[in-house]
Amino acid sequence: MTTHSKGPGLLQANVGILKSHMGTFYPGSHVIFRGHDLHTELQDMDWVELYVFGITNRRFSKEQLRLMHSIWTYTSYPDVRLWNNRVAALAGSSRSTGNLGVSAALAVSEASIYGRGIDMRAIDFLIRTRQQLADGCLLTDCIKQELDAHRSIAGYGRPLVNGDERNQHILTLAHSLGLDQGPYLRLAMSVEQTLYSGRWRMKMNYAGVVAALVADLGFSPREYYLFLFPAFLAGMQPCYIEAADRPEGTLYPIPCIDVTYEGESHRPWKLKDNNDCHNTRS
Repeated sequence: MTTHSKGPGLLQANVGILKSHMGTFYPGSHVIFRGHDLHTELQDMDWVELYVFGITNRRFSKEQLRLMHSIWTYTSYPDVRLWNNRVAALAGSSRSTGNLGVSAALAVSEASIYGRGIDMRAIDFLIRTRQQLADGCLLTDCIKQELDAHRSIAGYGRPLVNGDERNQHILTLAHSLGLDQGPYLRLAMSVEQTLYSGRWRMKMNYAGVVAALVADLGFSPREYYLFLFPAFLAGMQPCYIEAADRPEGTLYPIPCIDVTYEGESHRPWKLKDNNDCHNTRS
C-alpha cells in the first residue's frame, strides 16, 4: 500500500490534467475512443458494435453482434403496463420531457425482481455453478444450495406464466448463428431440465437464456450489466408518445373512492382567523 492510497495524498496525486486510457476529445481536430480515431478507424462500426467495444475493448464477429442486437430487440415491449414503461408514459401524461421520462424509466429498470437485479443474479449463479461443477459438486446439490439460500434461482420461473415467449426466438437465432453450443448455455439447459423434471417444475426465463448466451461470448458480470442498459429502451418511447398524445393526466387516474385510507375519519376543516394567518406568515 502506497502513501497515496487514500486520503488527501490520493487527491493531491490526481490534481491537474485528467489522464484517460479510454478516450480524449481534441476540439476541432479528432476524438480518440479506446485508442482509436473515432471518425476514421471506427467510422464503419454500427452503434451496438461501438457500444460493446466501449464496454469490453473487444471486437466481435458479425454473428455475435447479430445475436446482441436481437437480445435487445426481443425484449423491447411497448406495453405501458410494464413497470418501467409506465414511468415513461406517466411522464408523457404529465407533460414532462421525453428525455426525463425515458431516463427515469431506465433508472427503475434496475429492479431487483424484473430488471437488472435479476440479470446480475442469473449470470452470477451460472458462473458460480460452473465453477462448483468443475470442483466436483453435483448439479442437484448446487441447485439445492441456491434454493436454500435465496428460495429461488435467478433466470428460472416467472411470476406470470411458467415459460417465456422470447426464449424460442432467441434460441432459434442462436442456433442459426452457431452460437448455441457454449458451456454456459448447456449448463443453463441442464439446470432447467433438473428443475422442471423435479418437484420445482420451473422453466428457464429470458434472463436465464440471455445470461448464458452473453457469458458464452466472454462477458464479465459488469460488462453484462452495462451491455443490458438499453435492453428495454425501444419499447419506452412508444409508451411516452402515446401518453403524451392523450389528454393530459388521463393515464391511470385514480378516483379518491378507490384509495384505501386507514387514517383519521372525516373531520371538519377549520379556517384560521386573520390573526392566525398573520401570525403564521410572521
